[in-house]
Amino acid sequence: MGACYNQKKGVKQMWQHEINIKGPYDFERVLDRMRLDPLVVIDQANLRLSLPVEIEHKQAVHITFTGSVDSPSFKVEGKHDQQAAIQVVKRVLQLERGLHEIHAHFKDSSLKAIFEEHAGTPLVLEPTPYSCLLKSVIHQQLNMSFAATLTERFVKTFGEQVDGVWFYPDPEKVADIPLEKLREMQFSQRKAEYLIGIGEKITSGELDLNALSQEDDGEVIKQLVKIRGIGPWTAQSVLLFGFGRMDIFLPADIGIQNALKKHFQLDDKPALDDMEVWLKDWRPCSSYASLYLWRSIETGK
Repeated sequence: MGACYNQKKGVKQMWQHEINIKGPYDFERVLDRMRLDPLVVIDQANLRLSLPVEIEHKQAVHITFTGSVDSPSFKVEGKHDQQAAIQVVKRVLQLERGLHEIHAHFKDSSLKAIFEEHAGTPLVLEPTPYSCLLKSVIHQQLNMSFAATLTERFVKTFGEQVDGVWFYPDPEKVADIPLEKLREMQFSQRKAEYLIGIGEKITSGELDLNALSQEDDGEVIKQLVKIRGIGPWTAQSVLLFGFGRMDIFLPADIGIQNALKKHFQLDDKPALDDMEVWLKDWRPCSSYASLYLWRSIETGK
């Protein structure tokens, strides 16, 4: 159903759209992981998620889970840009990729037990590659709790709230943030400089994330690590949670190292050589190996 106007009041009505996909898809687990980010708006009781979507307008797009894990369906509602907004929802929630194929790939792998435990958990992206990049830079070398707090402070101070959801500040605004303002919010000197620098490079056109999204994984990493404050971990995070690439594994990530140590009952963190051997079985879907290893640590299972 498309958007329309109430002629008596001149108020634009919400459009609605239904999406049905092949299971498994466990939306409760989606919400459980997204709740780690205090900026995400969730109505757990009604299995409803509100996403910030900006196309021609900034708006909240609401996604309500109406099906089951085996027969997933979703009601999507918004005010503007219906077709484009639906595509954003499909991209962010990965509704165009069947998890049945992912689980088939891992059913006889060394991660079989983890995939059985967390079956139906999709790889959920950040709303935009831009917000993913800023969030990844803020999260560098911080524990998850403080990183989430710092990100929330940053967005709620410099971003914009529309229809109850929060949008990251535009690059132009980030470029103009006084360094001392970020320092007052407990950003380190370097991290404050990194964020402002990224805003400047996007504003000047030196960094074009839309164009970069068309490049292969290696080229994306090559271009991103040229920018001050972006190392391999951050570049891989953008590939994974910004662009939704399927074969991204982060061997230097502490969470993944701890998950592998626990899963394979190792005395020490896994060696890079061992990870390369395991990766041969996980490719070309190693992004899901990364995700499910994180979930095994986050949930303790």
